Amino acid sequence: MSEENPILKQKCTERIIPFTAGDGMQLNLINVQGERPPSKGPVLLVHGAGVRANIFRAPVETTIVDALISAGYDVWLENWRASIDFKPNLWTLDQAALYDHPQAVKTVVSETGVNEIKAIIHCQGSTSFTMSAIAGLIPEVTCIISNAVSLYPVVPKWSLFKLSYLVPLVKIMTPYLNPHWGVDAPSFTAKLIRFLVNLTHHECNNAVCKQVSFTYGSGFPALWSHENLNEGTHEWLKEEFAEVPLRFFDQITQCIKTGHLISVEGFAELPNDFTQIAPKTDARFAFFAGENNLCFLPQSQVNAYQYFSSLRENYHTLHLTPSA
Repeated sequence: MSEENPILKQKCTERIIPFTAGDGMQLNLINVQGERPPSKGPVLLVHGAGVRANIFRAPVETTIVDALISAGYDVWLENWRASIDFKPNLWTLDQAALYDHPQAVKTVVSETGVNEIKAIIHCQGSTSFTMSAIAGLIPEVTCIISNAVSLYPVVPKWSLFKLSYLVPLVKIMTPYLNPHWGVDAPSFTAKLIRFLVNLTHHECNNAVCKQVSFTYGSGFPALWSHENLNEGTHEWLKEEFAEVPLRFFDQITQCIKTGHLISVEGFAELPNDFTQIAPKTDARFAFFAGENNLCFLPQSQVNAYQYFSSLRENYHTLHLTPSA
């Protein structure tokens, strides 16, 4: 263990705090702390679609959780309804925005006794959390770091083709896609999709990695660059992806074609169009995007930054990260 890196010296403890979503679904938070009590406030980390809170804790020398703890923050990981730790369900972004994130925030506030928290939100955790913020459902959140996509989803042309024409065909056979079919294909549909992916994806020998690229993007691979993954992480991700409902893909396709986030459930608490109301939040956004992201193009976050900055100048920030 390096004596020069204080982050590596941290021995973490964790506790799981269940909470009930607004519609009664049972979800949970994972509170992670180091050996020393946190000297700064809570930070809520929100995962994407078809993964889980554990996605922030890859087998690398220093995870984002380690870095936050070392910096003195009180770290909270939210498992919302898209988490693979729960029974598969036909969730939408609307459900997460209205039922999950507001209750997660309220639970953190209640557990810590603070009035304000920060959040780091990723992919569909970011889109749905942004919906919550714009609708005024999470006033306790004052700073939001959004990664990959938020208000304006922009995808490669091949992804839009797949969403428009292939997803409707797949929906005839199954309500879900599951990258873990790369190693365990229990049905004819799963075996067929695994065969098609193996036929077209030759970028590596990790069957789940290839399935992830087929499911979520237009690259070989789509969500990461292999040169940025150590061998342990590449192997670890086999167990970190599972079911994602095609009902979600229906919604994100409508959002992409519209050009920005829209709601589909008709909930009175959410606007039909999230660009047609002034955001009911004072949170400062930091928009992050990888320049080589082939799931959501970096223009997604550029557009979001420009929109929020047009409403409040010199308040939000944009960060485009090049490949290593």
